[in-house]
Amino acid sequence: MISWTAIVRRAAVAAAATALALGSAAPAAAQGTAQEGGLFLLLPTGARGVALGRAMTAMTGPETVWWNPAGLASESQGRFQVHRGEDLAGDATSLSAQFVRPGLGVLVVSYQLTDVGDQVYTDDQQNELGVISNRNHVGIVSLASNLVAGLAAGVNLKLVQQRFTCRGQCDPGVTATSVVVDAGLQWSRVFDLPLRLGAAVAHAGPRIQFFNEEQADPLPTRIRLAAAYDVARHFVDTPELQAVLTVEREDRWKDGGSAATYVGGELGAGVEQALYVRAGYVFGGELQLDGAAVGVGLRYDRIDLGIAKSLATTTLAGESEPVQVTLGVLF
Repeated sequence: MISWTAIVRRAAVAAAATALALGSAAPAAAQGTAQEGGLFLLLPTGARGVALGRAMTAMTGPETVWWNPAGLASESQGRFQVHRGEDLAGDATSLSAQFVRPGLGVLVVSYQLTDVGDQVYTDDQQNELGVISNRNHVGIVSLASNLVAGLAAGVNLKLVQQRFTCRGQCDPGVTATSVVVDAGLQWSRVFDLPLRLGAAVAHAGPRIQFFNEEQADPLPTRIRLAAAYDVARHFVDTPELQAVLTVEREDRWKDGGSAATYVGGELGAGVEQALYVRAGYVFGGELQLDGAAVGVGLRYDRIDLGIAKSLATTTLAGESEPVQVTLGVLF
């Protein structure tokens, strides 16, 4: 009969080996990552976020539900949004429904499924015993509002579940569930400049465990500090043209010292019908390849489309990650 303790431990070792093999973090950082649970929470979601090199904490817009919920406070319309992407962990599909109440704030309900894939499980004689499937689920309720002029706050309440199931000569499977919180702030028009500062704590909550407290792993809690500056405001005084530069610093909430740096730029023209060109770079990102990323965004009437691609290549396969696509429909 299959040993689920061995399977879960093997999965953690595989995640650590992937981080080391990709060279996306220093050895000490990869060692710290391997001791955490729920590592799929660190993977980027959203075409805009990927294109901007994950530098999203000081940005506004619907995709900030995955980065800093305070960025949702500036939303003025309801929206349904879907994201589809592939990364080192597998295929990810995300859905969000956004509701706006003027004067009160923004409510967003989201769900994400990450299909890590299937693995054949064998005994010591290489006889096939079964097929193990690994699926990760995240449900999110997001609330955001403008507290006072220029200051916005947001919070995510997340139910996270990591599930291993088996078909064949094995037990039905094991499941780990945890309640997770993200919280963030944004301060705009700092010193009367086109500058926005952002801060967030992501993935905070109790340890995630499959079997007992002794085997529980801490969540990958991160603290993020960022700034975004609209350079175009120095040349034109119109919202129809934007040229935003953003930089972000991310580190562990505890046992820091392996901070990652994200930088991005977004050039946009238009309002209801707009075109955006985006680029970014990741330095020292855990579970994301270091290197450049590019993307475009198109807004036409009630349709909002984003496409992004990381240009970094893996040291394992010599290939870059597939294209990420996000589609939003306003209502």
